[in-house]
Amino acid sequence: MDLLESGERDGGVARVSTYGGISEAPTLARGHGQYLLVAVDEPYDAELLSTMLELAGYRIGIAGSGTEAVARLAERRFELLVIDAELPGMGALAQARPLTVHCPPVLLLTGRDALDGPLPDLGTGERDRVTKPLRVAEVLARVQVLLRGGNGGRDGALHYADLVLDDTTCQARRGRRTLDLTPAEYRLLRHLLGNAHKVLSKEEIGRYVWGDFRGGNAMEQLVSRLRRKVDRDAPALIHTRRGFGYWLGRVAGEG
Repeated sequence: MDLLESGERDGGVARVSTYGGISEAPTLARGHGQYLLVAVDEPYDAELLSTMLELAGYRIGIAGSGTEAVARLAERRFELLVIDAELPGMGALAQARPLTVHCPPVLLLTGRDALDGPLPDLGTGERDRVTKPLRVAEVLARVQVLLRGGNGGRDGALHYADLVLDDTTCQARRGRRTLDLTPAEYRLLRHLLGNAHKVLSKEEIGRYVWGDFRGGNAMEQLVSRLRRKVDRDAPALIHTRRGFGYWLGRVAGEG
């Protein structure tokens, strides 16, 4: 059974128990009443996660399978999904995700042996993962980053120049022009935008977009299609660093 490190408060300082030892750490990040869905089949882990997140200021829904998670998503809107990568019925959840209007970010709980493995395809929202055994500070920090949307605002939108991605509706636009993107194109653009001015390798992008690296010219074709939609009007925002990968941003002196 994978256990979480326990934590308790003492005078405003989080005293975190780490496998029998006590160490002091800064007060952990807190939520503001956002709704989170915890989809974990192990009852003990589900209780630990839900209790920890509720104490941190979040409101929690619980699901024990992919099918149950789909039902919970149909009942109400959640701002973040915390999902065990080995959740029974994950296929049902993966099939339902692209059909939902709201695409909340996903925090996956995985074993260390799966760290370099592919991520399940759960729609176009932002994805991150933490390895088990889970650590309180790391889980809360990742939750806070995902809820902030990287460099975006609390409205779920990411911005760069006149380019806007709205994770609430899973839509993108440049200026007044709406971009008709496929799920893979949206994920690619979101990853580039969330790492603006940073060169991302084909392998890193492939793992984010498809869950694994695809050889041949699959990446080149995807980037080419996205460029035709995003950079139809100058200045260009998507660039190639030959031999290294791709990056998004304005070139100095242009625009």
